[in-house]
Amino acid sequence: MRRLLTHYAVFLRLPDVARLLAVAFIARMPVGMMSLALLLHLRHVSGSFAFAGGIVGTYLVAMACAAPVAGRIVDRSGPRGVLIATGIVQPLALGLLLFAQALRLPLTALPPLAALSGAFAPPISTLTRTLWRHRFERDEDRRTAFAIDTVLIELNFTIGPMLIALVLLFGPPAAAFAMATLFALLSTPIFLLSPALRYWRLARDEKRHLLGPLTDVRLLRTYVTAVALTFMFGMIEVGYPGYATARGQPALAGVLISLVSIGSASGGFAYGGLHLRASVERQLTGFLLVMVLPLAAQALVTSVGAFAALAFVSGVLIAPSLTALTLLVTQYAPARYATEAFTWMSTCVVMGIGAGMAVAGQLVERAGASAAFAVAAAACVVATLLSLSLRIKPQR
Repeated sequence: MRRLLTHYAVFLRLPDVARLLAVAFIARMPVGMMSLALLLHLRHVSGSFAFAGGIVGTYLVAMACAAPVAGRIVDRSGPRGVLIATGIVQPLALGLLLFAQALRLPLTALPPLAALSGAFAPPISTLTRTLWRHRFERDEDRRTAFAIDTVLIELNFTIGPMLIALVLLFGPPAAAFAMATLFALLSTPIFLLSPALRYWRLARDEKRHLLGPLTDVRLLRTYVTAVALTFMFGMIEVGYPGYATARGQPALAGVLISLVSIGSASGGFAYGGLHLRASVERQLTGFLLVMVLPLAAQALVTSVGAFAALAFVSGVLIAPSLTALTLLVTQYAPARYATEAFTWMSTCVVMGIGAGMAVAGQLVERAGASAAFAVAAAACVVATLLSLSLRIKPQR
């Protein structure tokens, strides 16, 4: 532990690193709160969870589809223009959604506004990942940066919903959505005023392909593996509430999801400070293979204590797996596609989680939570098998 803490202490003393990490954490707060705040606000406006859920889905799909376009522009022209455009358009669209009732907007106007908000979401997460590629040359430093970055994202998804819940104790859903909108408004200026752009490098004169990073076989294999892994994430996101509800303890769902997040943060922290000799491809396969066991066991155990312990163990392997995938994108993507490669990764993550949640909802409804965890374990097996293909060097 002392060696691990010393490693991080030395890393955080590198120029601008601590400041950039703080900026990334604050600027990404909307990621952890926007979907929940938007869902609750639109449920209050429309009176329908189905309507609100559909609009949130529209928001996420638009964000996933627009991300590669923004990434390509960033790779060609730099991030400043994209940040200014998204930093203006998204807050305006979110503001219209916030004051939809006061402005007497028809419900039919809300889906296009949500789509506009998603399409113009500032690509802070993607830019942060690309930033670490530009900031560090050594693989070990990049691994540490990506590991900390993954832990910070877990904190965003833990603290964000907690802040929403706190606001809801004292105010209406509109107040929670207003807070999320305020964070969205501030995220772009915070990033622009940080030292991040100082490290940005552009590959202006390199030849580019219409399909961008999708022409690289190794990246395609990485993306498919990411879809399988995040499909599993979507399954357990629904599986834990299903398990808790079946036991008549709905609040237990929050505890279980928190345990997964804590486990993931712990695993990511440990992974960032380890010195592993195996290749990143082999590390990823090992993480995924081990993760199958606690997932499968959650389909079988009946004790709440054992189930909670397995949830924590499952989480321990999540952040290292995501960090390894991020490192592979960094290794495989040429400089001319540095940002766009990460946006495709984000799109795959959204697709995987969305598909997993949709399938899990049907499984929990018809067969119970155990079926969801059984399929989650199967998805992790598929991800493990797909990760084996990453060891195969493509023929030139």
